[in-house]
Amino acid sequence: MKLERETSADGRFVRQPNRFTARIEEGGEHPPEPGRYQIYASYACPWAQRALIVRELLGLQEVVGVTIVDPIRDERGWRVPGGDPVTGAEFLSELYLASDPGYRGRYTVPCVWDRTAERLVTNDYPQITLTLETAFAPWHAEGAPDLYPEPLRERIDALNDAVFHGLNNGVYKAGFATSQEAYDEAVTGVFATLGMLEERLSDGRPYLHGEALTESDVRTYTTLARFDAVYHSHFKCAIRRLVDHPALWAYARRLYAIPAFRDTTDFDHIKRHYYVTQTNINPTGIVPQGPDIDWTAP
Repeated sequence: MKLERETSADGRFVRQPNRFTARIEEGGEHPPEPGRYQIYASYACPWAQRALIVRELLGLQEVVGVTIVDPIRDERGWRVPGGDPVTGAEFLSELYLASDPGYRGRYTVPCVWDRTAERLVTNDYPQITLTLETAFAPWHAEGAPDLYPEPLRERIDALNDAVFHGLNNGVYKAGFATSQEAYDEAVTGVFATLGMLEERLSDGRPYLHGEALTESDVRTYTTLARFDAVYHSHFKCAIRRLVDHPALWAYARRLYAIPAFRDTTDFDHIKRHYYVTQTNINPTGIVPQGPDIDWTAP
């Protein structure tokens, strides 16, 4: 499948807006309830892995369901291996079109299906993790971390915004650029953001906001996990590797040691999705071997 790119006339990547942006909230059309919602996710996708990590960290496995799609897409979009046990759908596109028959965009993960309303509630990936952290608070496991504490929200939001533009979406702006100017601008922003994070972590703090794990760490990790395996070569973010940033590399391994991060990180899915699916960047579909790095090193 040739990935549909969102590129401006001057060669800059422009991400597709999220079509479904309803909220799961008390008093609304979609109230939080155990067993009512199903997340559709891919281990390959950094935006989707965020939701998988948060669901595990907060102990919501029996409260919010998950369906994992195949990492390889075709013209019908993400495939559900064996068919979805919740809806019977074989492709994620069926859920999008059932919710909006006129939908013509890409069928993205993560997205959330409301079993009661029988429609998609949201594919607004930044909001999905915040919803799990706030609307589903009554069902958090005992001892679960507060990933979005009220006293830190302003600082978390500010750092998340910088990380999104410079790093999370920045690697895509570099990888899908179709002009040298757009690429140079994007890749410079990627490594400026990595430098900012390296400096922030160089004071010995274990996490981005100090001693406690937060939403910012989840959002940063999913890009770091893919950096050397995919973004460094496939997206041409080749100035330095993650392992060339001592504090960031130690931080990434520290997060990987946490089961919710490690168990949702599938390097085989990640590499096959990017290298096989994005034939506009890698027309041969060859999946490279490596990199030979040890994520379990202390």
